Amino acid sequence: MKNKLFELHAELCKALADPTRLEILNLLSKGEKNVSELAALMKIRQATLSQHLAVLRQRKVVVTRRQGTTVSYRIANPKMIKACNLIREVLLEQLENGGRIVKGTVK
Repeated sequence: MKNKLFELHAELCKALADPTRLEILNLLSKGEKNVSELAALMKIRQATLSQHLAVLRQRKVVVTRRQGTTVSYRIANPKMIKACNLIREVLLEQLENGGRIVKGTVK
């Protein structure tokens, strides 16, 4: 059971280990949005966005609601936003305390 939980945790972290997917979560933290709205806000192609949303859906980070031909997305569990915000707070504190965040390392 413990190993399975670690495996699930790692898979979730992989799903979140992409700046585009983190931006999607940030936008969805403000409320449900459809694919067209997200693509316009992010200035990316809908095909690209759909690939990222599929990863988040597979990990059950987001859920969908279909209304006619429009598919809307929302955060599946509000605790996910709390977790992301907590990580962001830690990173901001590191920056404020003179630390430099460099891709791949924290100094």
